[in-house]
Formats: sequence, structure tokens, C-alpha cells
Amino acid sequence: MINILIEKCVGCKLCISTCPFDAIKVTNRKAAIQDNCTLCGACVSSCKFEAIDFQKDESEGVSDLTSYKGVWVFGEQKNNMVTQVVTELLGEGRKLADTLSVPLSVVLIGQDVAGQAQSLISYGADQVYLVEHESLKNYNDESYSDIFTQLVKRYKPEIILIGATTYGRSLAPRVSSRLNTGLTADCTGLEIDPETRNLMQTRPAFGGNLMATIICPNHRPQMSTVRPKVMKPMEPDASRTGSVIRPEVNIPVDLKVKVLDVVQTLCEKVNLTEADIIVSGGRGMGDPKNFTLIEQLAAVLGGAVGASRATVDAGWIDYSHQVGQTGKTVGPKVYFACGISGAIQHLAGMSSSDVIIAINKNPDAPIFKVATFGIVGNALEVLPELIREFKARLG
Repeated sequence: MINILIEKCVGCKLCISTCPFDAIKVTNRKAAIQDNCTLCGACVSSCKFEAIDFQKDESEGVSDLTSYKGVWVFGEQKNNMVTQVVTELLGEGRKLADTLSVPLSVVLIGQDVAGQAQSLISYGADQVYLVEHESLKNYNDESYSDIFTQLVKRYKPEIILIGATTYGRSLAPRVSSRLNTGLTADCTGLEIDPETRNLMQTRPAFGGNLMATIICPNHRPQMSTVRPKVMKPMEPDASRTGSVIRPEVNIPVDLKVKVLDVVQTLCEKVNLTEADIIVSGGRGMGDPKNFTLIEQLAAVLGGAVGASRATVDAGWIDYSHQVGQTGKTVGPKVYFACGISGAIQHLAGMSSSDVIIAINKNPDAPIFKVATFGIVGNALEVLPELIREFKARLG
């Protein structure tokens, strides 16, 4: 709680300028805290007269942490099929659950998705919480977050992992806000502190220039989102057994937002996050018309087309093709970087590729530091040769 010590306050108004929420008013030379105060504590250090008494209960929520057990994964599905990021999260979740000696569970919400339960178990899940209803066929922010929150409050998992997809990035903050707990976005590493059982969540910070490890020691569940292709899935084991639980939940009916239809655009048919081969182009291609070379090589190899942020910002190609920290994170078997210098933001989105082939006329380009194979040369001259050679070899 926070209080103004009237006998010490002189009405200097220094605290007003430091409050980011305009939650302090001065009347008759005495400050007063307003109802919109968030208890951030920013005003305390600004007061030269020690007239602000701020006592934050650091132990709030600590007493009941032991009642939370288990690791959960959100089973995102589209068209009644679980997405690949779910199997990746199960691979990482299995490690966390084994370290904590707790079960690994998946929350699967949708319509006619029961057939996916055994597949999830084969990828490492011990339990599948299955909620099916005709109104849940397509993802809806309101209904999915409401149902997910109901389940968390009832079963109390200590860790929740959600894919940093379009749906996951919408669901996770809504759920964490309702549960009054923390959320770390776009994690690249997850580990358990053996002494405290806290989840150590590592993610890039300051444009990828450093890695920050974040913990949520006083609240449960601990929530993380993870980009697709960052974690590796386990090999499926068809002999694994698990349980399917159909919990009773209240299905929201009076929704402010309703999904009338789902439209798939042409560019979305190129699924970068699941492609085994990606051919990406950067500003080194010189002109948007030269991207036809990128498309031709991708077509010959049966791969997808990627792009750097610079080309997307320049309007050369649609954003759905962007690879990097502000685009998609990919991990194909082979990644061609054509005319891409290798800015750290781009590397953050593709450095987990198995094989990286870089084509750049600058021998000192940063991309060569991460490349498996490098070709120093003009991409406009190298690509036609590659296309010709691959066509000849592949028939």
C-alpha cells in the first residue's frame, strides 16, 4: 500500500512529474493518491522529504504456491489439426515436467478434435484436457481465454507454455491478466531452478543484443510463450499411454466478438514455419523484380519464400514472408540467405536452421559467421546457376 505522510508533505509537486499514470494530485499544498494508482512506486524516490510511505507486500501469493503442480501446454489447433508448435512445446515441456516430477498436460479446445488426443500423448503428454463444443470450432479470444482460465483455476498448473503464434499471442496475455500472474514472451530457453522450482525464462532483449532471464517467484502459474521452431519436438512414441479428461466448463454464449468466417489468403499458403527448405532474399537482390529468382529456386526445391525486414518495409514482398525477430522464426533443414547481410534481428529468426547457405558479394558480411556454406558473389549471378543446376539434377 502507499500513503502520503501529511506532516512531511510540503506540496512541492515533484512526485507529480514522476508518476506515469497521473495518479497524484496536490491540493492546498498536500499531495493525495488517486484511485488509478497502480502501486508502481515510481514516486517514492522523487520525494526529497520522505513523505511517501510505500509498503509492497512481496509475499503476496507466496503462501499458496505449493498447491500448483504440473506443466501445461496450450494445444492450438486449426481445422481440427494440432499445429506443429504444440509438439515442439511438448518436447520442452517433457523435460520441465520430468525435472519437477509432475505430469505434462495439454489443453485441447475445439470441435471434433478428440482424434488428436492420442497423437498428443505419443508426443509426450500424460494428460489431455479436452473441451469440445460446436461454438469452439474456430479460435475466439473471449471464449478460449474464458475456458482456459476456468481450467487453470480448477486444476492449478505451475507452468503454462503457449506458442507465440497469432492465436497464442492473443490468448496468453488475456489469461495471465485474469490470473494476475506474469508472462514472458518469445522465450528461447526454459530451465528449472532446482532450489526454488522457479521457471527460468530466457528471451532476447534490446533488439537481440543481450539475453535476459526472467522469473516469476511470487505468483503461479508461470507463463511463457515460445516462437515456433525454437524448441525441438520429441520423436512420437505410439506405445505411450495417457488419460483424456473431459472437464465440465461453462461455455460462454454472450460474446461481443463472433467469428463469422476464416479466409485464407494466397500468401498464407506458404507456411514458412513448417517448410523444410526456405529461400530468402534481402536488399542485396537490388530490385523487387529480381525476387523472381528467389521464387524460382524455391519452386525448384519445393521450398518456401522468405525475406528480410528491409525488403518487406520497402514493399517488395508481403509481410507474411518476413523472417526475423519481428517476423517469423524458422528452423528448416536448409536455409538460403540471398543478398542478406545478416543483421542480428534476422539471425534471431533463422539461426536454428540445420544448414545455412549464404550468398553475398561482401566477404565480411555477418551472415557468413553463421553460415554452413558461403558463396561470395552477386546473388543475381549465382542464383541462375543454382536454379539451372538443381533443375538438371532433380529432373
